[in-house]
Amino acid sequence: MGKVHIIPVTCPEIACEFLKRQDSTFASRPITMGTEYSSRNFLSVAVAPLGDQWKKMRRVVASEVINPARLQWLLEKRDEEADNLVNHVHNKCRAGGGGTIVDVRAVARAYSGNVMRGISGRADGGPGKEEEEHVEALFTVLSLLYAFCVSDYLPKLRWLDLEGHERIRRKAIRVVNKYAERIIDERMEKWRGVGGVEGAPEDLLDVMITLRDEKGRPLLSTEEIKAQSADLIYASVDNASHAAEWALAETLNQPELLKKAVDELDRVVGRDSLVRESDFPRLNYIKSCAREAFRLHPIAPFNLPHVAVSDATVAGYFIPKGSHVLLSRVGLGRNPKIWADPLRFDPERHMAPASAEVELLEPELRFISFSTGRRGCMGAQLGSAMTVMLLARVLQCFTWAVPPGQARIDLTEAELVHRLF
Repeated sequence: MGKVHIIPVTCPEIACEFLKRQDSTFASRPITMGTEYSSRNFLSVAVAPLGDQWKKMRRVVASEVINPARLQWLLEKRDEEADNLVNHVHNKCRAGGGGTIVDVRAVARAYSGNVMRGISGRADGGPGKEEEEHVEALFTVLSLLYAFCVSDYLPKLRWLDLEGHERIRRKAIRVVNKYAERIIDERMEKWRGVGGVEGAPEDLLDVMITLRDEKGRPLLSTEEIKAQSADLIYASVDNASHAAEWALAETLNQPELLKKAVDELDRVVGRDSLVRESDFPRLNYIKSCAREAFRLHPIAPFNLPHVAVSDATVAGYFIPKGSHVLLSRVGLGRNPKIWADPLRFDPERHMAPASAEVELLEPELRFISFSTGRRGCMGAQLGSAMTVMLLARVLQCFTWAVPPGQARIDLTEAELVHRLF
C-alpha cells in the first residue's frame, strides 16, 4: 500500500514467530489518523509507536493500573455492575409481563461500558441516555481505529478526507471526551488543587492522578491521564460484549449446547446464589463457549497491526523494515488445517482434560482472544473476567428463546454502519 509492505498472517506457527520468538522486532505500531485521535497524539499505551512514551505508559499501566492486586481491589465494583446487569434485564422482563424481547447487544455493551466506567471513575451509575450515547461513540471510534484510510499510506491526501473518516472520528471523540473530561477535571482539582485531599484512591482514575515520580512530582500529565483513561475503556468495552452476544446466539440455535451451559451453572453455582468470579475455575464449559465465540466470530478481521523496526526473516520470508504485520483473526480462527469443520460452533473442541482449567487466552495463536507478546492485551485477566461474568450471568438468571415467529437466530454478520456520520 503506497510504499508500505503489508504482511497478513493466517498460520499459527508463523504468528508465534512474529509475536513470540521475534517479538522485539515487531513491537511497534503504525502512525495513523485514527490512532492519533484516539490516543491524544500517541500518549497512551495501546497504539503508541515503540519509544520512550510507550515504555513509560506500559510501565505505569502494568505496575500501577492493571495488575492482579488492583483487579482484586476492584472486585466489589465489578460485582456491583454484574448485579446491575441482572436487575436491568429483570426490570425489562417484569415490564413486559414476565418476558420480553431483549436487545442483547445493547445490554452486553452497557455492561462492559459500565464496568470500565465504574472502575475508572464516573459521576453516577445506572444505564441511561448518556451511557448509551457514550457507548455508541466508543464503538464508532473503535470501528475506525485501523479502518482502511488512503491518507494513512499517502499522507499528502489527508486534507481531502476521502472516506469521511476524520469527520466521523472528530464527532465521536467529542462525545467520548464530553463525558470523560468533566469527571477527570473534577478529580484533578480534588487531588491536585489548592489544599488537595488526603486519603486512599477509590478507583483507577484516582490511582493515575496520585502517582508520583522519584522527586514527588505528578508522574502523569493531565493529557496523559485523559488519554490513558480513554484507552482503558476502548480496550475493554468491545471484546467481552461481542463474544458473549455471539455465544448466546449460537447456543440458542443449538439448544443442547445451551442446556449444557445452564446445567454446568446449576451444578457449580446452584440456583440459590449468583455466579461470582471465584466460581470461574470450575465453569469450563461456559469458558469453552466464550473461546469458541472468539474463534469463530472475532471482534475484527485483523489484530492490531505490528510494525517491523528492522529488517527480519520470518519462516523463510524477508520482511523489510517498516512492514505492517496483520494477524488475521478470521484466517487463524477458521483455518481448516488447524480446526476441523471450522465454521461449526462447537465448544467441545476447547474442553480440557478433567484436571485442567480452560482459559480464554490462546498462547499458541490458533485464534486471537487477547493476543500475546509485548503488545498483547495488558488487561487480559480483566477482559476474561468480564466475558465469563457477562455470559454466565445472562445464562444463569434468565430463560432464553428465539424471538416469537422465528425458528432460529439469524447469524448473518451485520454490515458496519457509522451512525454518527
